Order: sequence, then structure tokens, then C-alpha cells
Amino acid sequence: MKRIKRRYLALQLEYETLPSERELIDAVWASNTKLYGEVGASTTGLSLINFDMEQKIAVIRISLSSLNMVKASVSTITSISGKVAAVHVLAVSGTLKALFSDLK
Repeated sequence: MKRIKRRYLALQLEYETLPSERELIDAVWASNTKLYGEVGASTTGLSLINFDMEQKIAVIRISLSSLNMVKASVSTITSISGKVAAVHVLAVSGTLKALFSDLK
């Protein structure tokens, strides 16, 4: 059985009032679905790992094969729950330890 390779993305949020974890992950799913459809979005294996409200940084886990798809779809987010927002990819890593050391 082949092991699934994953990548972790650190996302910087620019937002007037911080969204909840659910609102953020729904916005990422919606942007991914809008660009690549249901089938494309289902191949990402997207899940929220950490959401730091003080620093406005979220960490998500995705499959390696969908890295470019998710990076492209995240950059198209212009609103979260009807409020203006922007999401930027800060760092990409294969492990959480390396990702958090890159952020410091």
C-alpha cells in the first residue's frame, strides 16, 4: 500500500473581524470547488490543523499532488462569510515542526 504524501501550508489572513475555524475552512473549500469542481476539490484531502487568532495564521494539511491547486484556489479568496478578506500562503512544508520553525 502506497503512503499518501502530505504538505502543510501556513496561511496569513487579512480580515476585518476574524472568522471562525468553520468559516475559514468553508471559504477554502468553496474557492477550491469553484476552480476545480467537486472532483478536484475531493482530491485535496484538505483539513485544518491549527488556527492562531492572535497572529491571524492558519495551518492546513493537503495532499502533495494537490499543492499547486490549493495554492491557486487560496489566492482567489476575496471574502469570508460576506466580509472582505484576503488569504496569503506564508510557507509550505512537509512537516509541522519545519513549518513552525519557518514561521519564527
